[in-house]
Amino acid sequence: MDHEERDPQATFRALLHAQRVWDVPLPAFDPARAPDEPLPLFHRWFGEAVAAGQREPHTMTLATVDAQGCPDARIVMLHDADERGWHFATHATSAKGRQLEARPEASLVFYWAAQGRQIRVRGQVVPASPEESRADLDARSTGALAAALTGRQSEVLGSETELARASQAAWERAQAEPDAPVPTWTLYVLQPREAEFFQGDERRRHVRLRYRRSPGCAWERELLWP
Repeated sequence: MDHEERDPQATFRALLHAQRVWDVPLPAFDPARAPDEPLPLFHRWFGEAVAAGQREPHTMTLATVDAQGCPDARIVMLHDADERGWHFATHATSAKGRQLEARPEASLVFYWAAQGRQIRVRGQVVPASPEESRADLDARSTGALAAALTGRQSEVLGSETELARASQAAWERAQAEPDAPVPTWTLYVLQPREAEFFQGDERRRHVRLRYRRSPGCAWERELLWP
């Protein structure tokens, strides 16, 4: 038995150090030709990520701050990106919903490894109207409605049996009552104050283009050191 077989930490480190990043051709990015605002560039990069075969490009990290001022983060799905901002949804009673109510600031991160690209967006988060939140839920699948009806997100779960019963009841209701009300389901919009586009480079000469809103609400662009 060699050392790595006897030492799980050494095995992990060897495996970790053997991993490589960006072992595929990476696209070029000329920031001088980027649009004046971040949204068109996001739309373009999203389409290119889909075309490149990036799995689940609509998933993103949502970072918030809890009551103690500690950062919190999780993966959520993007529901839209328009002139108002980046949209996502959750229960207002969930941990992230409560955190956003107390401190309505957040950060989003997209990572698309297929092209060595990362996008970071920061800004204020505002809840959409109940009507728009309901329309967001109506546009999703029966499974999404069932999950929303199950509710109690982030609460302590007593047992898997308890979850199975609640989930089954929610599925049956979602199928029988597709317009069942879910008052806590809330669509949120992150209104961007900053948006950074990162293009990886095999020689580590990464391109970082940051958009920032000026006091007059116009967008300013600046390059950052990698």
